[in-house]
Amino acid sequence: MTKKSQMSAAAAVLAALLASACSKAPEAPPVVAPRAAITVEDVNAAQQGWCDALISIAKAHAEGGDYKAIATAVLSNVYNYDAGMVLFNPTLTFGAQNFRLDKEGAAAYFIGGNPKFPNDSGFALKPWVNCSYTNAGNNAGVMIEGDIAMTMGNVTLIDDKGAQTTVDKFFAFKRGADGKLKIIVHKSALPFAPT
Repeated sequence: MTKKSQMSAAAAVLAALLASACSKAPEAPPVVAPRAAITVEDVNAAQQGWCDALISIAKAHAEGGDYKAIATAVLSNVYNYDAGMVLFNPTLTFGAQNFRLDKEGAAAYFIGGNPKFPNDSGFALKPWVNCSYTNAGNNAGVMIEGDIAMTMGNVTLIDDKGAQTTVDKFFAFKRGADGKLKIIVHKSALPFAPT
C-alpha cells in the first residue's frame, strides 16, 4: 500500500468515525423531579422532632437505658453533623467552650462524660418529661428561603417534679439529600430578666 493510499484509508476511517459520532443525538440530562417547598408545617415537625429526641435521651437515662446510643443517633438524625457544619451555641455553656462546632462537643453538652468538656454535666440527662416549643408571633418567626428554614421562639421544658424552664431558641434547618430537615444552627439562651 502506498503512502497516498494509506492516507486515503485513514481519512476514510476518520470521516466514518466523525459521521457516526455526529449522527448520534445528544444524551438528555437526567430528569430530576422538583422537590416540594419547605412549609411551616415541615419546620414545626422538625422542632417537635427535636423536642421528642431530647425527651427520648432523658427517658432512656432515667430508665437506665442506653442513652449514649440514643444521643449519638439524635446527633446524626436531627443535626447536620454527618453531612456538614453545625453552629451550636448551647444554653448553659461559657468561655472557651461556649460554641460547639463538632459532634463530639454537642454530645458532651447533651450527655456529659467527656473530659475535654469538664463543665458539661449532660443537659439531656436532667429528668425532663415534657418539651414544647412556640414560634415568635404564632409562626411569624418562621422564615423559609429555598432549602433553608429558620425559626425563632421559645422551648419550654418540664422536669419530673413539674419545674418549668423556658429558653429562647433560634434554629436553622437545611433540607438534606434525603428531604429531611436537619439542624445547621442551634442558638439557645436563658431569657433576660431585668433586676
